[in-house]
Amino acid sequence: MRIESHPILTFRRGREIQFTFDGIPIKAFDGETIAAALHATGIRVLSKSLRRHRPRGFFCAIGKCSSCLMEVNGVPNIKSCMVMARDGMVVKSQTGWGKLPASTSTTQFIRKDFPLYQTEIAIIGGGPAGLSAAIYAAKLGAKVMIFDENAVIGGQLIKQTHMFFGSRDHYAKIRGIDISNKLIEQLQGLDVQIFTDTSVIGYFHPHTLAIIHQGRLKQVRARKVIVATGAAENMLAFENNDLPGVYGAGAVQTLMNVYGILPGETILMVGAGNIGVIVSYQLLQAGAKVAAVIEALPSIGAYQVHASKIARTGVPILTSHTIQAAIGNDRVEAARIVRIDRNWKEIPGSERELAVDTICLSVGLNPTSEILSQAGCEMRYIAPLGGNVALHDENLETSVPGLYVAGDVSGIEEASSAMLEGRLCGIGAVEKLTGTTEEIRRLKADVIKGLQELRSGPFGEKTRTGEHQLAKEWHKR
Repeated sequence: MRIESHPILTFRRGREIQFTFDGIPIKAFDGETIAAALHATGIRVLSKSLRRHRPRGFFCAIGKCSSCLMEVNGVPNIKSCMVMARDGMVVKSQTGWGKLPASTSTTQFIRKDFPLYQTEIAIIGGGPAGLSAAIYAAKLGAKVMIFDENAVIGGQLIKQTHMFFGSRDHYAKIRGIDISNKLIEQLQGLDVQIFTDTSVIGYFHPHTLAIIHQGRLKQVRARKVIVATGAAENMLAFENNDLPGVYGAGAVQTLMNVYGILPGETILMVGAGNIGVIVSYQLLQAGAKVAAVIEALPSIGAYQVHASKIARTGVPILTSHTIQAAIGNDRVEAARIVRIDRNWKEIPGSERELAVDTICLSVGLNPTSEILSQAGCEMRYIAPLGGNVALHDENLETSVPGLYVAGDVSGIEEASSAMLEGRLCGIGAVEKLTGTTEEIRRLKADVIKGLQELRSGPFGEKTRTGEHQLAKEWHKR
């Protein structure tokens, strides 16, 4: 299931290593997660559910669900989609929540003498928004620290092989994977420290973060904090939606474009928005077959340029269709789809089965806003922005002074908008630290103009509606 040739990507795998999974030797490569290596060998069942012991598989690839929890070297509840495989590791499957061995002392994980880091601006999340915020804040003279729970920074950009739209300033005609490298290059020589494999687990006033870094609990004290935690995949309710072989679109991109591993041979894509059709085309590029793209709405939501690529390959795009059930025992073997009417009711007799081994869900994202709620930000559910978001002003500063939001956590949009919001946060945070200068005025004006351009036209209407609702809620305060 490893991809050996690709029209765009070259997979430079590290040295070959070996670990055991339930006593079975598993071949892997340096730089692969445990779950990715298991997928490459055909193992799909990663855990079992708590009560009924139903099989669970890879779903999100960003550590937001519990489907891939395993025992690693005696430590339970390890997110195998996030932890890199190491030579000689002993990995075991577990049912439900594991327990620490009786001989394990919690003092080795949590100590009272918490190391303290201090910085002017702390950024949670090293994706397009977080990196852009760091670049602009550091260029204006601020000391910055970035904290990201992944092994590498770049966020969703590291798996996006399509070219971006917009202007040159928005990285038009450049692939996401290359934009990620460009942002990282811009950090060189700036006063920016990057902490990968680091989880931010708590926010405490005033602007103190609790983090887990290198297996230890530590604290970070900042003058300003920017939250750029992104978003997580939505789930869809249908029969057997928990079977291994049902993936979020982001997880498919991670397996395919980061690790060079196909999630399956024949795929049903659920959702015909931009992400759905882009990932469908990427699956075709990687050598998979896409049986169909289905969309519940009567029309597709993707840009025509993306949808046309799929149409030219002969893949059917079925509007007014939804998935009724995944079929299989320990993994997906087929999918049953059905037509729906304009009232979202299933049309009897329109059901049909598709022989697929993978179901990819691209049914939207919701902001990863837990840390904002814990920090005491005023939150509102705003549907056009994807869910619960923090109220904020025009500089993206929340109701908690000195705490900012940028990217999908402030409302679901494209990566281009996330980068511009990151710039605005970085500039705004420095402005509060040092005061307004002519350079700051000019930079802010350029960023705001860029956001207005990206949100103009029919495809920006949803975001404009959401931003208008948010602004009304902010002023009600």
